Amino acid sequence: MLIFVKLLFFLLLAFSLFGDRVRVASYNVKNYLVMDRLVAGYWREDYPKPEIENGIIRSMIRRVSPDILALQEIGEPHYLNELWRDLNGSGIGHYKHSYWVRGENDEQRHLALLSRLPIISKKSHLNIEFSYFNETVRPRRGLMEVEFRTKGKTWRLFNLHLKSKWTERKDDPQAADLREKEARAMRDFIRQTYLPETNPTHMIVGDFNDFKNTAPLRRFLKVNKTVLSHMLPCRDSLGYFWTHYYAKQDSYDRLDYLLASPSMKEHYLEGSARIADYLRCLEGSDHRMVYADFEF
Repeated sequence: MLIFVKLLFFLLLAFSLFGDRVRVASYNVKNYLVMDRLVAGYWREDYPKPEIENGIIRSMIRRVSPDILALQEIGEPHYLNELWRDLNGSGIGHYKHSYWVRGENDEQRHLALLSRLPIISKKSHLNIEFSYFNETVRPRRGLMEVEFRTKGKTWRLFNLHLKSKWTERKDDPQAADLREKEARAMRDFIRQTYLPETNPTHMIVGDFNDFKNTAPLRRFLKVNKTVLSHMLPCRDSLGYFWTHYYAKQDSYDRLDYLLASPSMKEHYLEGSARIADYLRCLEGSDHRMVYADFEF
């Protein structure tokens, strides 16, 4: 009995010393909803995402097994519930908590989150405004904010999906100006709500729809000499950085990112930032999941 008590004590001590490890992931699941789409060479109207694609997405999530999963391009809440139910029935550890945010100006594609960790608070910021060609507009999919507490440490995750490169105005090719203004408005909201001088602990993750050296990414990284966040170096098993495949022009780009505030980066486990590149991953989505581990 004494030996058992001592063993239990040392196990508890080890757990206390090493802390809790949390895996955070972001995944654009590509039109997880009903829409007109090409299926097996045939055009289908109001057709759900094919089950073969859904199965591959579930397989990717099971293999990475994130504790917190930020999602983009999910449909109405029942699609999130469907994914939630399927994952919870897989035996990999239940996602007990979820959150869904309706897009402000996108009626089909929304933000969502699944978590094994309890959610302390959750907010949808849909009223962020900015000027675009003399009109006051808002980010199309809004901004999700979720708060967690790990080993007594409070930290937050922001989930976003910036405007795509689809040109809607000839005077704004590839919607570059709109995307930069979305990013700036969200950045300003986060910066004004959680002042950099207070050393906030948070992550900004999602589909930024732009490249590493572009204005939308720079807005989140630094203001003058103040570092707001660090871009985690996600890469796949071959060392490549691309997260999105565009079949129409046969191109590979990096559009999905994990950004960590300086305080959050202190918890980042070096070398853990990854891009899931398992077999057939692009048959489920045109994006690859990005993820990283943090120690508290």
